[in-house]
Formats: sequence, C-alpha cells, structure tokens
Amino acid sequence: MALRSYGACVLCQKLSVVRMIYRGVSEAAHPQPQVDFLKGQIHRKHPGVTNLKTLRLPEELQMAARSIIRGAQVNRLTERAQSLTNFLWSRKRAVDSPTLRKKAVSLERQLWEKAMEKRGDVDEQALADRIRARVFSELRKSTYHWTPMKYDEELGVVYMAARMAGCYAAVRRAMNEIKKRDPSFAPHSLLDFGSGLGTVVWASHSYWGDTLKEMVCVDSSGPMNILAERLLKGDDEQAEPHIKHVYFRQFLPVSPKVQFDLVVTAFTLSELPSAKEREDVVLTLWRKTSSYLVLVENGTKEGHQMLMEARDTLLTKQEQTLHDTRAASVFAPCPHEAMCPKLAVEHVTPCNFRQLYQPLPQPGNSDQAVESFSYLILTRTGPAEAETEDVNWARLIAPVQRRTRHVHCRMCCPDGQLQHLVVTARKHSRDIYRCARSSDWGDQVPIIPEVDDVDDNIQTDSE
Repeated sequence: MALRSYGACVLCQKLSVVRMIYRGVSEAAHPQPQVDFLKGQIHRKHPGVTNLKTLRLPEELQMAARSIIRGAQVNRLTERAQSLTNFLWSRKRAVDSPTLRKKAVSLERQLWEKAMEKRGDVDEQALADRIRARVFSELRKSTYHWTPMKYDEELGVVYMAARMAGCYAAVRRAMNEIKKRDPSFAPHSLLDFGSGLGTVVWASHSYWGDTLKEMVCVDSSGPMNILAERLLKGDDEQAEPHIKHVYFRQFLPVSPKVQFDLVVTAFTLSELPSAKEREDVVLTLWRKTSSYLVLVENGTKEGHQMLMEARDTLLTKQEQTLHDTRAASVFAPCPHEAMCPKLAVEHVTPCNFRQLYQPLPQPGNSDQAVESFSYLILTRTGPAEAETEDVNWARLIAPVQRRTRHVHCRMCCPDGQLQHLVVTARKHSRDIYRCARSSDWGDQVPIIPEVDDVDDNIQTDSE
C-alpha cells in the first residue's frame, strides 16, 4: 500500500513538471500582449470598476427624514409605502393619441374582416355601431391608463419612506461613473429637474461638495420643495441648511443661455404625459448642460426605453438655434453610439444595473435592499476615449459567473454587439483574467485581442 501511494506521488510530481514545461513553451510560442491598462492599480480596483459597496443615507439626511416621518404620523405608512413603490415600479409611458388612433384603426379593420366572412342579412349601421363599441371596449382593457402624480405633504412623506434611500443609491452609483473616469471634473453649478426630495443634491454633495457653489432644484410640486428644504435644515426651521447654496424653483430658468456644469433628472421622464413632452424636456435640459447630463430611471423595460428615446433624440436631432455647438456624445453606460443591441432582439430585456443600499429604519424594512435602475450619461466634452491605448472597454450587463480557472462575462462591446466571453488567463493574459474575476455587473472590463492557444482541449469545470 505504501509503495502504491509513493508511486502515485511520483507520478503527480512528474505530471506537474511536464505541465510547467509545456506552459512555458506555450507562452514563449504565443506571447501575451503586455498593455499597462491598470495604471498602477491593483486588479480589484482597476480603472473600469465603478460599482459601490452598500450605500447608506448621510446621517444628517437620515435623522431629518425620521424626524419628519415621526411628526407626520401618517396612517398605515408601511402599507402605503409598499403600495406606492409597486405603483411607481409598474408605471408605464402614457400612450400618445396617434399611437392610440393607429391601434384603434387596426383593431376596427380586423373586426370588419371577421364580420365580412360571416356576412348575411345584417344591418350595416347596427354592425358598425357594435364594432365601434367593441373597439372602445378592447382599448379600455388593453391600454395603460396613465395619470399624473400629484404630491401633497402626506403623499410626499409616504414617498420619503418608500423611495428616498433607493433614489439616492441609484443617483450616487450613476454619478460615481463620472467621479471615477473623470477625476478632474469639478462642477460649480448643478441643475436638478424633477428634484423631489432633493436626493440629487445630497448625492452630488458627497462627491463635489467642495466645488459646488450653486444648486438649482426644479419641481412643480410645492409641498415636495418644502419637504426637501426641511430635510436640508434637519427638520428645524431655525437651523442653517446642512448644504448651502441650494435654491428651489417650480419652473426651469427662462434664459436659454444659462448653463450648468452638471444637469440631472432622476425618475422624472416617466412623469411626463407624452413622447413630445419628454423630447422637449430632454432637449431643454441638454441646452442647459455645459459638461454632463445624467438621466436615471427605473430598471424596467419602460425606463430603459425612455432613456434610449432620449439618447436617440440628442444624438440625431439638430436644433435650429444653437447657443452651444458642441455635440452630444455618450459617456456611460454604453461603450458605443450605435443602436442599443438589447432592443434589436426578439425578446427585449432592459439594460439595467443594481445597487445595494440600507433603507430608512422603518417597521417592515430589511437591513439591506437592492435598487434596480437604468441610467444614461451624455457629455459635451467628446466621446469617451479608451482609458489606455490598444485597450477597448466593454460594459458588463449581467453578473459575472466565476468558475475554476475561467469566468463568464456577458458584455456590451464597443462595436455595438452583445458578447458572451469566457475569459481565461491563458487566452487573455493573467491581468485581464484577474480584472474580469474582480469585476461585477455594471463595471467595465478591458478587452484585448485573444491569444490562440495550441491546446484547445483544456478541461474546465462545467457551468
């Protein structure tokens, strides 16, 4: 028995030596490209990593929110907060009149064709009336009934309990893309359209509090503006606001020449009643942007498609009067400016991302929650260039699946295509492999030409 064990050990040692010799020969024959894309960073902090750890509301904001909620004493707050969350998550775009008319004409034509197949001695006027009634009935059943949200103080408090922490997490994550990839950006002015409770102000202050000197919050709801101001003052009317130079308005600045370094609209496009209004608002916000425009919506099909509408509008439509001639280019998350490949497939899935956060401490809330969101950042400073020469960066659009000696990465690539890439150290270099293994959904990963391996029959663990 001992001799047999000794023989097995000797065999294993010989195989290890042979494997090392073979690997050295293989690497000598097929040298891997050496590109310094790490910029001196360790692999788990490579330049493409933009994900954040679990986010928590600033202490001052959380204390103020809890004070306001306690003072409001809203009945059935937990139940109403969950109901509002579900309603906002399932919210869809309003159906435009031309779309509704087209749908009605198509349905009426189908019903007439069926009626003609069974035609006998019938009163055509009575048949037309029945078909018209059937069309109206079917449209009422199948058409989303969009209604505007009107926030009074009580509903504003419910919204605070339901959505404030999640909105803050999504905006912080989107802004981190700018902070990480453009560290020299130091905005002096901010415009937040559809500001609600002012979470954009708190999120931007966490990154650029030292440089921001003017923050304009625009929301048509007076009660929401009052709540946002109370949050800034810690629910104490006599106190100084925690963040200074914040101004609340119910309408956008009139002058088309007034621009802001950073313009943000979060979870607001879905509150506009038509595609025409969304287009007009996006164009107006772009006119007021001098550096970056950030759009954030729910991570649903509707949210993603509204952002793609905005993207197409700003990339393809030219305004007649231009006060700033610099064209729009996509900064994030898309690594290209072609049509979104997720919209080109038969079964459309949204391009969304996730951020962990701690909800407000309320009855029924867990210690940790996940915010699913979609975002779009456009810039006037030119297309987002590669971080390093000879390296293309792709966006991870799904969780990375880590396996033994290889990882599965599903990416949106700079050529506008979706790709499922199996990354190994042998084929893609040790640095690329370790970066991919350290990355996650929403990060960027470096892509360099694959090295052909002389041994294509490497055994790996199956999925």
